[in-house]
Amino acid sequence: MTRRFPRRPPRLPAIFQNTDPFYFVTFNTHERLPLLANETLHETWLTFARRAPDHGAWVGRYVVMPDHIHLFVRLSADTEFAPWVQSLKMVLGKELLRLGHQKPHWQEGFFDHLLRSGESYEQKWEYVRQNPVRKGLCEQPEDWPYQGEITPLQWL
Repeated sequence: MTRRFPRRPPRLPAIFQNTDPFYFVTFNTHERLPLLANETLHETWLTFARRAPDHGAWVGRYVVMPDHIHLFVRLSADTEFAPWVQSLKMVLGKELLRLGHQKPHWQEGFFDHLLRSGESYEQKWEYVRQNPVRKGLCEQPEDWPYQGEITPLQWL
């Protein structure tokens, strides 16, 4: 008998009944194409992120790299995570099409890590904010123009 397993383990929503989950998320462009680090895409990203609370999501710190995005997000307990990320990719993808970049834009799926402590948030943020420096895109993290914080998120 052959068993079919899902590609990703299912989420466990019962764990989050009394709290809003807090995630570190990364997703990549298709074949790691350098499509994202430009002012137009950054403005599209900022518009999406600033409207996110209307859809049960609060975006904290983020870094947009040429071929991937790192972000921290807190979701209301009734906001579904994967559809929220998919809507983000769709909005950015429409802008990429408008700029003349043909599909596919995105690598399948995304990486997410449920943060479990404030220390974890700070450690992950330090890694993320140093990413442009490690890649030789700037000398200091604060020099990278495609990073910032939308909503100050605190570990609860």
